[in-house]
Amino acid sequence: MIAENPYMQYFIGLESFSKKAPMEASLLTWFRKRISAEMLSEINDYIIGRKVIGETEKKDPPDEPPAAGGGKNEDENKGTLILDATCVPSDIQFPTDISLLNEGRECLEGIVDELHELGLTNGVKPRTYRQVARRDYLRFVRNRKPAKKLIQKAIKHQLGYMRRNLAAIEGFDITKLSSKSQQRLGVVRKLYEQQKQMYENKTHQVSDRIVSIHQPWVRPIVRGKATADVEFGAKVAISVVGGYTRIENLSWDAYNESTTLQATVERYKEQTGFYPQRILADKIYRTRDNLQYCDKHHIHMSGPKLGRPPKDKALYAQQCRDERRDAGERNEVEGKFGTGKRCYGLDRLTARLKSTCETQIHMIVMTMNLWKRLRNFLRQNCRLISQVIWKLIYAVTTRRIQMAV
Repeated sequence: MIAENPYMQYFIGLESFSKKAPMEASLLTWFRKRISAEMLSEINDYIIGRKVIGETEKKDPPDEPPAAGGGKNEDENKGTLILDATCVPSDIQFPTDISLLNEGRECLEGIVDELHELGLTNGVKPRTYRQVARRDYLRFVRNRKPAKKLIQKAIKHQLGYMRRNLAAIEGFDITKLSSKSQQRLGVVRKLYEQQKQMYENKTHQVSDRIVSIHQPWVRPIVRGKATADVEFGAKVAISVVGGYTRIENLSWDAYNESTTLQATVERYKEQTGFYPQRILADKIYRTRDNLQYCDKHHIHMSGPKLGRPPKDKALYAQQCRDERRDAGERNEVEGKFGTGKRCYGLDRLTARLKSTCETQIHMIVMTMNLWKRLRNFLRQNCRLISQVIWKLIYAVTTRRIQMAV
């Protein structure tokens, strides 16, 4: 597009029109790969005020403790920490056993063709039965609601075709293949073993289950939501402080978000110098270890206390009011998820690599914080900006009137 559009060439700073491309097509992709998730996380800390530019390292404390009452209490808890986690879906086809096996079979057929083109098959291409396998697959997918026996039969057929192709490939030197083909072959082998194990054991669960051949790092995340019981993508745990969002943990494997609470609080203490006064989180965070940790550091955690409710009705009513207030304040983190998924692209990761997917998530969160920072700046300086605008309008209007007269 740049090579054919003179306006675009003028926009990027070229002095004259040229039919030659000013850059390689993959230049921006390679530039984006240099931006790591750790780099964006550090930039986000500067944006939200967790880090200060030019901040010097903390000096070692003096050997002698200060006199009693001679300074400010550094152990005082401050701030409210809101925690929650969500799944960021990847842009992949909804995985079914038949579709994955068919895709894996096609990948193996492509590898067989590549081996034959490299001259490693002694001039005789191994038989793959690709037309028969394709016919069986299309015959199955035409059924809108296939029965269980029909599904098992289709899986058995596709496993047989894959077993034959893998046996044929094992007889050749696969080190001559391209690195992409070797990596794809390893993924298909693991997929075959998983599907074979589930077929023989008559189950639908297996550890580190592959749901996409092109993105083998994606795992199923059980959410239990009304719209989707299971989502396929990265699980992200975030914290919200003062309206600003920070990613605390990002993993492609399913995990219990309650295990991230203590590390998040300690990171908050390290960056701010004090523990939070309150933690607003879901019920899943209220484990016994987390409650004991909060009691140890004098942190109030939202939710009912363990045990029976108090007999004092006034005290119980006050606790219920506090729980409703905390639940209302905790909804801010749900709003962050909704804004990110509706307006910033957090509902679907379009990147194709694991590193670029993580970079995309961090860039979305960083962009949300930048807009939050801009809105706060405009809100604080709204009166000054409006005065300047009205003065400019008045000056321009007065000048036009004078010129007309």
